[in-house]
Amino acid sequence: MRNIKYLIAGAFFGIVLVKSEVISWFRIQEMFRLQAFHMYGIIGSAIVVGMISVFIIKKFNIKTTAGEEVVIPKKEFSKGNIFGGLIFGVGWAITGACPGPLFAQIGSGFLVTFVTLLSAIAGTWVYGLLRERLPE
Repeated sequence: MRNIKYLIAGAFFGIVLVKSEVISWFRIQEMFRLQAFHMYGIIGSAIVVGMISVFIIKKFNIKTTAGEEVVIPKKEFSKGNIFGGLIFGVGWAITGACPGPLFAQIGSGFLVTFVTLLSAIAGTWVYGLLRERLPE
């Protein structure tokens, strides 16, 4: 019962994804074909909000709801980021879905998205198997 707040937040986030048309395969195709600004505007807005949020968290030393300190570790760039980003982008372009909206698409009745979800789970599993041998 104490996790009900996460269910409510997730449902609200799903509604926002649906209403903003982020889960629309057509909007995603427009983005990858450089035909519309819609998705770039949403992604850009999310980046700006994220940057401001991280700045505020660091500036005011904001804690988690459990009272723990928020730690944002420094990460070094690696060539694996390029390969991973390319694979992610190709998958996104082909399926019309990324991990965030998958569940909103399924909840909206696009049941074919189950194939994408199962593929994402399989990809995560394969990554777990190969992680030690991949360039970092």
